[in-house]
This record gives sequence, C-alpha cells and structure tokens, in this order.
Amino acid sequence: MLNQDSLSQLKGLKSQMEAEKERAEATIKGTQNRYGFAVLDDGREIFIPPDEMLKVFPDDRVRICIRPTKDNKTIADIEKLVDSPLADFTGRCVRKGKAMFVEPDLQQLNRWLFIPPHARNGVKEGDYLRCAILRHPIRDGKPQAKVLAIIGDATTPGIENLYSMAKYRLASEWSSASKQEVERLLEHCKPLQTSKRRDLSDLEFISIDTVKTQDIDDALYAEISTDGWTLFVAIADPTAYIEVDSELHRDIAARGASVYFHGDVLPMMPEQLSQDTCALSEGSDRPALVCKVAISDSGEVGEFEFIEATVRSRGKLSYYGVERYLNGQADELMSHATPLEALYQVFRALRANREENGLVMEDRQEFRWILNDSKQIENIEPFEKLLSQKLVEECMIAANRCAAKFLRQQGANGPFVIHPGIRPNRLDEARKFLSMHAPDVAEKDPTTVEGYRDIMRCLARQEHELPLRTMINRLLTRAGLSTEPGPHMGMALETYTNCTSPLRKYVDFLVHLQIKSLLHEQPANWFNPELMATLAERLLNTRTATLEAERWLAGNYLNRLATEVGATFKGAISHVNSSGFTVRLDDNGLEGFVDLRKDPEKFSYDKWTASLTSTTRRFQLRQTVKLTFVTVDASTQYRAMFKLVEGCGLKPPKVAADAAESAQTETKLVEPATTAPDGKTPAS
Repeated sequence: MLNQDSLSQLKGLKSQMEAEKERAEATIKGTQNRYGFAVLDDGREIFIPPDEMLKVFPDDRVRICIRPTKDNKTIADIEKLVDSPLADFTGRCVRKGKAMFVEPDLQQLNRWLFIPPHARNGVKEGDYLRCAILRHPIRDGKPQAKVLAIIGDATTPGIENLYSMAKYRLASEWSSASKQEVERLLEHCKPLQTSKRRDLSDLEFISIDTVKTQDIDDALYAEISTDGWTLFVAIADPTAYIEVDSELHRDIAARGASVYFHGDVLPMMPEQLSQDTCALSEGSDRPALVCKVAISDSGEVGEFEFIEATVRSRGKLSYYGVERYLNGQADELMSHATPLEALYQVFRALRANREENGLVMEDRQEFRWILNDSKQIENIEPFEKLLSQKLVEECMIAANRCAAKFLRQQGANGPFVIHPGIRPNRLDEARKFLSMHAPDVAEKDPTTVEGYRDIMRCLARQEHELPLRTMINRLLTRAGLSTEPGPHMGMALETYTNCTSPLRKYVDFLVHLQIKSLLHEQPANWFNPELMATLAERLLNTRTATLEAERWLAGNYLNRLATEVGATFKGAISHVNSSGFTVRLDDNGLEGFVDLRKDPEKFSYDKWTASLTSTTRRFQLRQTVKLTFVTVDASTQYRAMFKLVEGCGLKPPKVAADAAESAQTETKLVEPATTAPDGKTPAS
C-alpha cells in the first residue's frame, strides 16, 4: 500500500496534470485520413486522434479538453457535443456481409455509416441515396443513418443528373403558394397595371433560337436610319406578371437561374409562365421591355432608350433556318427578308467594331453530345458556331451594354457584371511574364481597360512558340457580380451587365426591376451586397452540380470507348501544373488529367513556360499526346484520369534537362492558378 506521502505526491501530480489541461469550444475539421482537427475560435487547430474522431462529424460544434502529450505536443479529447449541423446528405449504399452501410458523399467524412434494418426503406447495394443521421456517434463512436429516398442506381436513366440535383439541393418542385399564384396568373393572364405601355406591335419583330425552344425571351427588329440603323431588342417581361413580394418571386430568387443538364432542365420559372404567358411567342401580343438603340455605320452603340411596350413576334425562326438564308439557301424566309437583311448589316457593323476596338472571345472547336434513351452519351459530334448565333449574340451584347450604361447613369446599385482582369496579387508576375515573352506591351498598364485590351490583343496575334494568351489566363479572375459599376476586362468595356434572359436568369430579372423602377422615377434598390453574395453562391452551386454530372457522363462514355474499342486517345495539353497536366481530346473535346506524381521520373515545373520537364521528357501547352483512359475520380468531382502511352513526350532541351536533373531529388511544387474567365459567351 502507498503511504501518506506517496498518496500526497500522486494527488499533487494529478492536480498539476489537470491544471495543464485547457477546455474550450471548437468546430471539427475532418480530413481524408482518420484523424482530424479541432478549430478553436481564436484560430488554433488542435490535433484530434483517430479514436476521438470516431465520436464526431465534420463541422460539429463540440466542447474539448486540450491536453499535452509525452512529446510536448497537444491533442484534443472530445467531451461534449454542442451542435451537429449535419442533416440530410447523399451517398451510395454498400454492403459488408449482411450489414448495409451508406458511404457519404461528403469531402471531410471518410467513413461508412450503418443503416439498421428498420431504416433501410427497401434499399439495395449500389443504390444512390438521400439519407439523414439517425444516431450521432458522440457516445460510442457508432453512428447510424436512415434512408430518406432512393435516387436510383447505375441503370437509372439520367442518374448522373438526378444524383447531382439531390447532392447540391437543387429545387425541382414548386411550393404550394407558388403553384396557387401560377394558377391565378394563368386564369387572368393580365399583366400588372403599373404604367401605360407603348404599342410597338406594328414592328416586324422576329425571334431566332433553337427549333425546340419554347421559353423565348427575346425578339429582334432593325431598320435603316440616316447614319446607320435603329435596333430594337424586345425582351420578355416576367416582372409585368410576378409581384415582387410574392412567394413565387421568392422561389424564383432561390433558384437563381435555369439549370441545364445534358438531357434534363430545372427551369428558374414555372414553365406555364416561361413557355407561354411571358414568352415572346409568334403571333401573340406580349408585354416586353424594349431596348431601342442607334447603331452607327461604324458599329458604335449610340443613343438608346428603354421602353415598356407591347410587341408581337412575326416569326419564330431557327438558327439553322436563318443560317441557310444568310447563305442564300432558304427561300422560305423571304417573307422576313427586310428585318433579316437589316439585322445582318447591324451584326456586321457591331462585330467589326468590337473586333477593332474591344475584345472578342476566340472561336474554338465545339462539340455536341448525342444522348440515347438511357440519357447516356451515344456519340459526340463536332460543330462550329453559326453566323446566326453570332448575329443574336451581338444584338444581345448591345442591349446589355445599354442596360449597364443606364444603371450607371442613374446611380443604381447594380447589378453589374465585372471582370477585373489580372488578379491584384499576380500583377508583378504578369509584368515579368510580359517582359519575357511580349516586350512590346510590357509597359502597358493591365489595370486599365485600354492597357488590358492592348496586351490581350497583342498576345492573341503574336506569333510565338508558346500560347501566350492561354498562359496568362491562369492569372485572371472570374467575372462576377457587383453593386458598383466596374470594367469588364474580358470584353474591354467600361461597364456591363446582363438583361436579355429574365426567364432563365435571376440577374437579368433583377436588372428589369431596376430599370423599370428608374423609368417610373422610383428608388432602384432591388439589389444589395447581401443578395449579391447569396446569388453568387447559388450560381456557383449550380455550376458545380452541372459540371459534376457532365464529368460523370463523360467518364461513362470514355469507359465505354476504352472497353469496346480499346483504342488510345489523342489530345492536346490545355493546362499544366506541378502535379501533371490537363488534356483536351481531339475527337470529342472531353478533358481529363494526367497525374505525373507517381511517375518514376521527377518533373520540375516552370511557370514561365507552363511546362514540366524531366531528364528525358518534356510536356508543354498545345503539345499533342497519346493516352489511355484509366478511371473517373469521384473524389475530384468525377474528373477523368488518363495515363500516357509509353514513349510519349518531347525530348527536353539540354538546359531544361540539366535543370530537371538537378531537381530530381525534389519536384518543384509551384502551383499556378487555375482560375480563368467564364467560358460562356457574355450574352448567353
């Protein structure tokens, strides 16, 4: 037995150890491994060992005990659960013996959750699920989940789209209040009486879109003037029907935009309204917001006005029909010859002016996916953007420019679409890059519209062994929304916004509300910083969802080709970083990644030439490579993974080879930015 002195010493030691502990609240941060971290409110991150991580989920709010270890480090013990925000989630059903589990599709949660028999809801192995937490693991580290819905399995047509919709919580149903309001609108079918509309139904407006399009949100008309043309862009006016304080308006705002998957669409607006009541359908008088703008012979966008009007479309024309007419092959459109000829002349003037004074996105090979009855890719066909599509695009850009100028002149708080160009923290790198590769424009100021325009135009036309304009894209920001007017560097414009798709985009819907408020001499306060942040988050969420579904579909197609044909693929390197490079396949435009981190050779990355070099091989932008398909990586949003055919690669120059040899012991990890401007056309 211990004597009194020993007991006293043990008691003192215990008190000392207890005094060295610290208790605090923290948020759980998961990792791809079994351990995690407790993030304290003061920013500290305390290591959580695997056994303790079994008791919690990522983002849980917990009370922890911070204690020292024998090697003078600190770890966290979980003492109490304060809050657990994890509610419903998606995942895939897996089986182990007779037990059923769900593998959650959550980045920081790398563990299976047991589904007890009474909570399975008829699930089978391989099903994609929407689940909820049934039992938190805080007591014994044994969590349980229950099945809320079975989304489908690998054989379900369109499972890629359905699963992405569920994972990113994209709304597919309308609230009962919204449905009732739609029924009321359809019953009365009268626009709100806010002002007297100007009757422009005598003008020969025409719409140009795809054959299947029903939600027609714009129609065009042009006529010759003394010094050019007068262009009329009529835009569908859903704000004439939808009250701003209604539940329907709130539902539309929550969606943010129509979401276009391959084979499926989630419309921003109920289809009864977007495809009928509000659409600028042929032969129907409809309310519209019309931009009337003077276009000079040289393509300058001149005086303009916005008009609340009533218009009547005289023809629903297709892109292909107008294309044939412009090529002299479509006599059936002769009844629309007058507006078509005027619109074509307007297009030529606008396009030539932008090519001379602004920036026009370079055309690249486009591809069309042909789906089968199972909503899988049957084939991928190349196609070129049609002249008729460019015609509509130029007219939309002109109207958007006028809308932005009007909002700026009236002092409205947006929404403006801005593109700041080169990121502020990469300006020094950009200047060094220009001095190395384009000294003629190295002194230009890339923070001004004129300087940026001159730089990008020089890089685009300069004959150089490197794709300079592609390389500088890694230093650019994305276009975004703003309450303040600012430049759109990507188009070399002082200000820009979007107003021509209010049936499909909430930003355009808001611009209509702003413009109409100003026309009525009322405050234009429908847009604010809080709404801007919320809307930007929603749009990013939808882009992520559609990208993931597209990659999943593409991976299925590549896997089928590799299985059935077994052929190699050929493509060009489109992006390079320190880990490997992205390849765009020549035959179908699909992209995938080649990971060089596991290659026996070590590669050094040179950001000034966007290249990877070893002692024997070199990879750089635009280089043609041969590949075989490996798999689709679900952990990186279904990115396709390729491997190189043996012997593929350029022979490195001697200087580069020597540098690579000296770097064999450690690969240079300088990661370039992967952010680039939005690839969609500004008018889309």
